[in-house]
Amino acid sequence: MTYAQAVADRISGICMERNLTLNRLASLSGLRQSTLENIAKGNTKNPTLRTLHRIAVGLDMTVAEFLDFEALNETVFEDE
Repeated sequence: MTYAQAVADRISGICMERNLTLNRLASLSGLRQSTLENIAKGNTKNPTLRTLHRIAVGLDMTVAEFLDFEALNETVFEDE
């Protein structure tokens, strides 16, 4: 698994749990829907901390909470 896929899966999983669309998350986070779609599709390989922060705030989480999940914590990522 790549870092980009881990982050995309995290966003997708939380949105499914909370019944949120990417469009709604974009509104909540102040990001463009296209930005979230690019992350979700894996087109954005390394989202910035600022973007991750805005996503976390939109999900009413801290960045630490957003990034604290098994796929990210248990995987050694190779440089892409």
